[in-house]
Amino acid sequence: MSGPGGGAAIMKRCGVWGVVALLGLLLAGNIVATHDVLTGPYPGHNDFMSRWEGARSYWRDGLNPYGDAASANIQQRIYGRMPADDEDPGYFAYPFYTVFVLLPLVFTDYAWASAIWMVILEACLVAATVLLLDLYGWRPRLGLLGVLLLWTLSNYYAARGLLLGQPGLLVYGLHVLALWAFARRRDALAGAALALSTIKPQMGFLLVPFLLLVGLSLRRWRFLATFAGAGGVLVGLSFALVPTWLGDWLAQIEQYPSYTALGAPVWIVTRHYLGLGAPAEWAANAALWALLAWAWAMVLWRGRSERLDWAVMLTLTITHLSAVRTATPHFVVFTIPLLFYLRGLTRRQRNRARRAAAILLALLVIPWVHFVITVEGEFEHPTLYLSVPFGMLLLLWLTRRQWWGAVSVLLPREAA
Repeated sequence: MSGPGGGAAIMKRCGVWGVVALLGLLLAGNIVATHDVLTGPYPGHNDFMSRWEGARSYWRDGLNPYGDAASANIQQRIYGRMPADDEDPGYFAYPFYTVFVLLPLVFTDYAWASAIWMVILEACLVAATVLLLDLYGWRPRLGLLGVLLLWTLSNYYAARGLLLGQPGLLVYGLHVLALWAFARRRDALAGAALALSTIKPQMGFLLVPFLLLVGLSLRRWRFLATFAGAGGVLVGLSFALVPTWLGDWLAQIEQYPSYTALGAPVWIVTRHYLGLGAPAEWAANAALWALLAWAWAMVLWRGRSERLDWAVMLTLTITHLSAVRTATPHFVVFTIPLLFYLRGLTRRQRNRARRAAAILLALLVIPWVHFVITVEGEFEHPTLYLSVPFGMLLLLWLTRRQWWGAVSVLLPREAA
């Protein structure tokens, strides 16, 4: 017979499994409700559709997901016909190893696959918020936590991503997981999450190399080895299965600007509004990258570890200002610095929980109002791409000393 300690351990284990079972039931119920209310009667999620059909065409039909036949399958699902010259052709357009992520979903019909995918993205958003709260050591009161979770799922950028089935929400969750695991010295998990996040390279084309350089400077060999190993497996299997995938993918990426109306925010300002052309765009990007190079140098070569968190936030911000192409659902990444500011507010101000809740509600309402009063047919107005990343850039610069004076949450205390 087990003693009191053994009984407590059994009760604790039962409690954990009970929570797991409850979460499983909630997720299953959510999937069924999402299917019955949304994805069954109203098929959509076009950002997911192109990836799912490309993966389905590969795994079930044996087609190259970048080939004409797979592209035709995607287009038939989206339009019921071949696209017109001015319509998005819906190419697969992701690294080949995305098909490994989607493999479990290609053996059901699209309505169920998109319902499962939407719930996965919702779980990514909620889990990212929970991890960030733990990372910042912030325990908001129950009422404020409820408002925060409501905002997490229904703010404009997250909700649009959920309705489109935007894989960028998964990448955001992987980036947060990588940062949290890196801070907790769970280096294998951090490296694997960072490697998998490259399914959407434009969201991490600056963050990934910076974190690898930080890992190198700190001699975090397990983190580096796991990233290299996981990335090597993904890329190696891709070449083994479709040897031409890299060239095929790059060929589709090269066509991307021909059917997208808008580029990144810097492109929108310099070329769409000011009409200054490519030299002005590259000059603006060069100025941003020079600022970023200085921030990286302070951390990596000058040893200013207290600036690491700020440098990461600056990296994320400049990524979404200067990438060849971004999408508004990608702006969920700005939740990461937002929670830093809200945590600071609740620690310094009277009526702090109410003020934080008011800020969240304003950030919930204003972008939706902006969208409704500016929408042009089926397209977002270009200004929706500008306020958040440029506003965050300005805020990060004005509050840089606040970041530098705080204890780094991304480094273990003995290294900070």
